[in-house]
Amino acid sequence: MHRRQFLKTAALTAMAPGFMRAGSALAATSNESVIVLDSGGASITLVDQATRKVKRSFPVGKEPHHLMLLPNGQQLIVADAVGGELNFLNPITGAYEGKLPGIEDPYQIGFSPDRKWFVANCLRLNRVDIYHYDGGHKLQLAKRVPLDTIPSHMAFTADSQTVFVSLQGSDAVAALHLPTQRVLWTMRIGKATAGVWMTPHDEHLLVALTGEDAVIAVDWRRKRIVRRIVTGRAAHNFRSLADHRHVMVSNRLSNTISVLDMQDLRKVEDIRGLRPGPDDMELSADRRWLWTTFRFAREVGVIDMRTRKLVDVIHVGRSPHGIYFHDRAPFYDNLPYAAQRPLPVRSA
Repeated sequence: MHRRQFLKTAALTAMAPGFMRAGSALAATSNESVIVLDSGGASITLVDQATRKVKRSFPVGKEPHHLMLLPNGQQLIVADAVGGELNFLNPITGAYEGKLPGIEDPYQIGFSPDRKWFVANCLRLNRVDIYHYDGGHKLQLAKRVPLDTIPSHMAFTADSQTVFVSLQGSDAVAALHLPTQRVLWTMRIGKATAGVWMTPHDEHLLVALTGEDAVIAVDWRRKRIVRRIVTGRAAHNFRSLADHRHVMVSNRLSNTISVLDMQDLRKVEDIRGLRPGPDDMELSADRRWLWTTFRFAREVGVIDMRTRKLVDVIHVGRSPHGIYFHDRAPFYDNLPYAAQRPLPVRSA
């Protein structure tokens, strides 16, 4: 192991007890927070989920973009891309609980379904960093994988063998083999590839084209485009409808959200009348309410999924991006629902 990588691994291991502190209490509360990352304002806004009123905002890092729950469900990770650190929140209340520095340029982050790998897309550095994750307290850098320009979003196969990374500046998608950390292939898809999504049974990879008005369905095993689904201008990011059949994609410039049938590879409908720049989405556990960030409006919206109407708008910080709340519907479609539940919390 090179000296620089050894020092990096040692530093991460030394700081790792703060990575998953056992002191995070997750008592149920009726005052659950919707956690919104204001990437342009270097802050987090907490919204009361029941009243839809802003509770408070507080500064975090320099440019927080994306977030995800730790596999044990105890803490929410907020990736600070420019600050080069991971911040940790209580996933129910949104209370700040600490940080792990020394993670370079974590723009988009993800855990493999088997919880053995932690992947960070380093958007500004044009690479993907792959870490071993022991399921407890340690991250150990396995490899930094150089890629073409602007690696942004990611999706995993259900067997945790492959991660797909969109290369937004190169109009392509790269497939990486996690056990060996090598690039399997790179494939040009279309203008400004962004969100990527795996359909049930890992049948097709869906790729949103922010530079166009479509989602591309890819037969990733044969490296072949099988369908172009016209959605809306600047198709960007995905969120499951939690029925193993439909997925939504936000269209930033059309100010719409399209609902796609993943089995027939077609658009079912558009949700219209939204605010400028719909981006990340989160769906309530009962599938009644869809919350979405509006990047260009400094707002978050709530859509009634029974009527497909925008029923509430909440003013937040500048360039709101990631959004999360604890009582949500299952996120992925290519994994068994049981695999999406948090692992049991271990005692310290």
